[in-house]
Amino acid sequence: MTDTFWIAATVLIVLALLFVLYPVFFHRLGTRKQTDLKNQNLMAYRSRMKELDNEYEAGILDDENYRQLKEELAGSMLDDVPEQDQVRPVISGRRSAMAVALVSILLIPAATVYLYERWGAMDRVEQFITMQEMGTTEGSRQAQMTELSGQLRERLEASPDNPDGWAMLGRTYMRLERFDDAAWAFRQLAGSVNDDSRARAVAYGLSAQALFFGSQGAMTKEVTAAIEQARELNPDEVNALGLLGINAFSQQNYREAIEYWERIETVAPDHPQIGSIREGIREAYTRLGEEPPAQVAAAETSGAGVTVRVTLSEDFQNQVPADTTLFLFARQPNVQQGPPLAVARLTADQLPVEIRLDDRYAMSPQATISSVDEVVVTARLSRSGNVAAQAGDWQGSTDVPVAVNESQEAPVAVVIDQQLID
Repeated sequence: MTDTFWIAATVLIVLALLFVLYPVFFHRLGTRKQTDLKNQNLMAYRSRMKELDNEYEAGILDDENYRQLKEELAGSMLDDVPEQDQVRPVISGRRSAMAVALVSILLIPAATVYLYERWGAMDRVEQFITMQEMGTTEGSRQAQMTELSGQLRERLEASPDNPDGWAMLGRTYMRLERFDDAAWAFRQLAGSVNDDSRARAVAYGLSAQALFFGSQGAMTKEVTAAIEQARELNPDEVNALGLLGINAFSQQNYREAIEYWERIETVAPDHPQIGSIREGIREAYTRLGEEPPAQVAAAETSGAGVTVRVTLSEDFQNQVPADTTLFLFARQPNVQQGPPLAVARLTADQLPVEIRLDDRYAMSPQATISSVDEVVVTARLSRSGNVAAQAGDWQGSTDVPVAVNESQEAPVAVVIDQQLID
């Protein structure tokens, strides 16, 4: 992209130089030819006039013939010189032409680059090129994405009026699991769309989501502040509503969680995670001992995922209270940080349980189980109800990565058979 741009710019500069230099050289050549012809005519006139004078002095021509021939010679001389032509001094044009050429060759390219950088959109071109390169590396070459994100950040800091650039930088940081940087980028996005309150609300909601992932699901002061900023601009900002629903559910405030999630259904029925939201609503109604609405109860599993059957080891059967929170996580192999690709929340009294983890249980549209080939599934019984692992929690995982499929004949077994220690 950069090479193409500079090649095109060079071609245009060369054409501009041709327009300047062509008249300088070729006009001078034409003028010189015209001057040479006049000089030849003048020399012929003078030579012929001298011959007439010699013939007259020698007596060859009488007065009448001498006068008549001189008049005819003068008339032919006037015919060769246009009436409006003025005698101009003949100046050598070679040096002046070369001077103009050198000045043009140096001045035009330099002026073009300087003026374009000053008044043009070079910073936008560079940002666009970097954004395109980042798009081609999605899902691979994490090191290259890190380098490109750094380049894009530098260019955005130099020229911050680019909402698309800030949005891409924030999403890239999310994929790289640099959640604090993602939250910062989304706040910059909010600042670049000051004239659009709804867009600012979305940016603050995304910032809250990044902070929430960075805190491993804890509702910190920073997360709460970002949510409040989003809802001041738009009370129905869906990212903020989703986080409030998750937090309410984790505090066993199921009715409140239902209210937040059902509001998302109303204002964003085409939300990419609507399946996961409806599953949360269904589970919240189940916890309350109530029948979920028909549209929620009818929600079906679809798409790629894994089916697991979770059991509790007999060694811990009498140690785990029935109301202990049960978390199920699906992550990419060898990736322990950042949001899981799928997460489900149940309770110990539902064990043994069989469940299919698919995109309905995704925490983010950018991190879904259907986007990978294999996952590791972990089941954790949390004493505190906190999503972050703590000493004393009971846990079990699949021994090897599990293939993500559209359908699965037999569930994968996950046994909770160990207790975490300091």
